Order: sequence, then C-alpha cells, then structure tokens
Amino acid sequence: MPVLTRLVPSPVVVDIRRGALADLAEVLADRRISRAGRLAVAVSGGFGADLRRRLSPSLPGTDWFEAGGGALDDAVRLADALGAGRYDAVVGLGGGRVIDCAKFAAARVGLPMVAAATNLSHDGICSPVSILDNDAGRGSYGVPPPVALVVDLAVIREAPIRFVRSGIGDAVSNICAVADWELSHRVTGERVDGLAAAMARQAGEAVLRHPGGCGDDAFLTVLCEALVLSGIAMSIAGHTRPSSGACHEIGHALDLLHPGRAAGHGEQVGIGAAFATFLRGDVEGARLMAGVLRRHGLPVVAGEIGFGDDEFVRAVEFAPRTRPGRYTVLEHLGLTRARIGEAYAEYAAAVAG
Repeated sequence: MPVLTRLVPSPVVVDIRRGALADLAEVLADRRISRAGRLAVAVSGGFGADLRRRLSPSLPGTDWFEAGGGALDDAVRLADALGAGRYDAVVGLGGGRVIDCAKFAAARVGLPMVAAATNLSHDGICSPVSILDNDAGRGSYGVPPPVALVVDLAVIREAPIRFVRSGIGDAVSNICAVADWELSHRVTGERVDGLAAAMARQAGEAVLRHPGGCGDDAFLTVLCEALVLSGIAMSIAGHTRPSSGACHEIGHALDLLHPGRAAGHGEQVGIGAAFATFLRGDVEGARLMAGVLRRHGLPVVAGEIGFGDDEFVRAVEFAPRTRPGRYTVLEHLGLTRARIGEAYAEYAAAVAG
C-alpha cells in the first residue's frame, strides 16, 4: 500500500525565548545554516543601530546593511549589495519592514533568509510573502519563507506595546479568514486545504482564549507561535487565504481610502474580523472576539481608530474591490451602504463595553 504524505514547508529553527539573539551565531552554526559565520544582517536605523552595537561582538565577520525603508526599491538595493559579497545567509533583524525587505532581497540573490523579529506586529515574520511599497502603492511579493526564526522575548518587551497588540489582532483575525474560506468552499466550490485551515484557526484560537496579557512571557510565546503557524499555513496553502478574509479586505480598504490616517494593521483587521463575524450571524462570537481585543487594549469600533462611522461603512462597502476574485462574507451578502450602516450600528451596540 503506498504511503501518501507531503512535505510541510517550515523553518528548520524556531527559537523563542529570552536571550535568543545572543545565541544567534551558535544556533545557525549548529543547524548548518551558517557554519562559517558569513552573514549579511539587514537592520533599521534607530533601534536597529542599538541592536547592532549589542550583537556585533557575538557576530564577528558579519556585514551590516541598513534596510528599514520598506519599499521595493530598498529591497532591490539590498539585493544588489548582497550580490557583491559571499554570504551563507541573510538575517532580517527588526520589524516587519526590515524582515520583508530581507526576504525579498534574499530570494532575489538565492540565499537562505533568517528572520530575527524584534516585534510581533503581524504574521509576516514567517510568511512566504513580502509586503513592499511601490509606485502603485503597496504590493505583495511571493518569496521563500524564512529557514529560521529567532525571537528574543527580552527584545520584544523593549518595543512599544502597540506592536504586540497589532500582532494579537492579526492572529485573532485568522478565525474570520478561515470562516470566509470555508464559506467560499460551500458557495463557489473553492478548495480548502484542511491542514492549512486547521493550523491558522488553532493559531487564532490559542491567542483568543489565552488568559494572559501583553506583559506575560507565556502569552508572548503563544502569540509568537501563532504568528509562526499562520505563516506556515500560508506556505502550505500557497496563498494568503488561511489568514486573510473579509477582515483584511476591510483593513486594506481603510489604507487605500484614507492613506496616512490608517491605524496599525492588526488594529484594523481585528475590528474587521469582529464585524465580519457579526455579519456572518455569529453575534456571540463577535462579542467574544471584541471582548478579548478590548481586554488587550485594542479598538473594537471605528471611533477608537480615528474613523467616523460613515468612513468605516464606506470602507466596508469598498473592501471587496481590494481583493478581486476573493469570496468572503462581504461578497456573499452584497450589502448596500445603507444596510452596512444599519449592521454596523447593530454591531456597535452588541459589543459596547
């Protein structure tokens, strides 16, 4: 009888603990990612420069590159610089912009990429996607996922707490994204990858139901693990469906309609997830989600992220245009702006503190 199985794309190293960055060279050598220690490390200015001073003694022979712009041009310049050297691997040391830039540049020159995240703002730390600004606004670029992920919880605590809160919103939104994926399967016949859906949903549920808070190492570990599983789920599926549904459509709509005014990514998709859950008819689920978001200090209504109710309603109406071809509860219901306004008023009343 044949053995039917598949290989799951995942990092060979996931190191989440206090002091992890101090052991970076040893971990990479032990797992044969960089036995010679020839590393190119991409960092941002500011906090990145401080980390460079702290880590340089433990990473002799490393070349450091500033890459915190988050634009496609920045990633291309980094790739050009990497091509002039002989490196074992590229390390993205920083937040989402640095890691996305390093992922793209490493893919362009054919080097393995190591994500050393200094905040937990979204699931891009382990995803097969780089989000980079370009001339048309912002683009998503498919890249190989990181071969290793290193997260130092002591460093995570040094970042502003808003980054942790953003990661919470992004992780919890998985529950909405998977529900939309399953809805599309029932209505349109879209194929759902059961393993990817299970990983993404359980990642969201783990964060949703954890009793800890942003100041607990145990909670930060679960949050980081959830973001890792979200990235792996997207690699398994081959697209962003496991972690992106109506919640992200609403977030992208706010970005496009109100550039420069939008809140953090996780804050926007968190509200989007709670509202989409309400639209799905799951009032108790929406209340639970909104209650957890509120407990962690995240917004749950439009006014708490600086938008008027009418602006939020307009964004929900516009949201399906941000992902043509993607079927979510928004496309399924096809609500008019007036009905969205009524539904939002009902949602706001249902989740009122």
